[in-house]
Amino acid sequence: MIGTLVAALLPMLAGMLISAPAASAAPATPTATLTEVTSFGSNPSNLRMHLYVPDSVTERPAVLVAQHWCTGTGPVFYANTEFASLADQYGFIVIYPSATRSGQCFDVSSPEALRRGGGSDPVGIRSMVDYVTRAYDADTERVFVTGVSSGAMMTNVMLGNYPDVFAAGAAFSGVPFGCFATTDGSGWNSACANGTITHTPQEWGNLVRGSYPGYTGPRPRMQIWHGTADDTLRYPNFQEQIKQWTDVHGVSQTPAMTDTPQPNWTRTRYGGTGDQTPVEAISLQGVGHNLIASGMAARAIHFFGLDEDGPGPGPDPEPGDCKVAVTTNTWNSGLTASVTVTNTGTAPVNGWSLGLTLPGGQKITSGWNATFSPSGGRVTATNAAYNAAIAPGASVNIGYQATHTGDSGPPTAFALNGSSCTTA
Repeated sequence: MIGTLVAALLPMLAGMLISAPAASAAPATPTATLTEVTSFGSNPSNLRMHLYVPDSVTERPAVLVAQHWCTGTGPVFYANTEFASLADQYGFIVIYPSATRSGQCFDVSSPEALRRGGGSDPVGIRSMVDYVTRAYDADTERVFVTGVSSGAMMTNVMLGNYPDVFAAGAAFSGVPFGCFATTDGSGWNSACANGTITHTPQEWGNLVRGSYPGYTGPRPRMQIWHGTADDTLRYPNFQEQIKQWTDVHGVSQTPAMTDTPQPNWTRTRYGGTGDQTPVEAISLQGVGHNLIASGMAARAIHFFGLDEDGPGPGPDPEPGDCKVAVTTNTWNSGLTASVTVTNTGTAPVNGWSLGLTLPGGQKITSGWNATFSPSGGRVTATNAAYNAAIAPGASVNIGYQATHTGDSGPPTAFALNGSSCTTA
């Protein structure tokens, strides 16, 4: 029952609302304000929508959906997280949905919510995204979603239902897609909350794939955060999410990289070692359910790649120790591209991600020797397990097939592990 959910979460959430971090200092005196949008399209569960558009946005801006915890609202999430100040800095637009049912939790339990186009909250959130991309000529290839607790659970749901809408997500204290499912009308699943629901990676992956049968396109990247002392949505849900999203991406559950970015943090990356790998997971030792703190939002923004943007042109980056050569073969509405990346430095590269920008109208349909995500716009190619190392002077070849709407030109703006490359 929703009442049970609220009773279980209210003590923790009261502390969260008191101790939630203040927004970081914004650029000089921004005048942008949070604005409610009252008519945005299909909205079967009567969600409310608030929108934050910075004073300066990039051309064809990216869009971030930022989702609150139970008992919260969009305006509360706006006031108590750093996403708006980061939007001021990097020029993207933020959508803040508000759940309106009793307890103000998002519906991540009903059969309608766990099926693409099935109804309930996910349909309304999708409508918000469509409204913003139309109204602000936003980049449909750079739409992202994040959330805390109930909002984190909805992040998993949105990536499962709408893999063609979202490029990546970041879930803070959540559970896997489908874990909270119920059939009795209840919004609370105690077995999932207590971390006692486990599945094989394929079983978890099948739940995601089953929400959009027949979809074969690229899947959104996923960043997962969880505290080991979480007593509301318990810590085993962290590993179950890793199992789910590594299976969805078809990458190994064995981390390609493990490090400690801060004391008591353990970060693992799956399917690659770069900053925008298919799956990244951060475990926080001794931290409870209220884990989002200053700086964490910025790490999510970095995982999305949104900190590469800005409201105005900046200086070109200095070239790094890499060179890229591209050959293309085109036909009426399609093309193939072969990309050769050479390590021109003196140190080996151990794990890589290559950023590249496709001309407008191009979409990748398949690739080889790397994982490509998203399918268009600013794309990241992440190494396969067998070509992660590039010795000094050595090269790796990757490629893809794409459709186009007239511009069949090669990709541009190459960056290897964040450093720009020269082109041959």
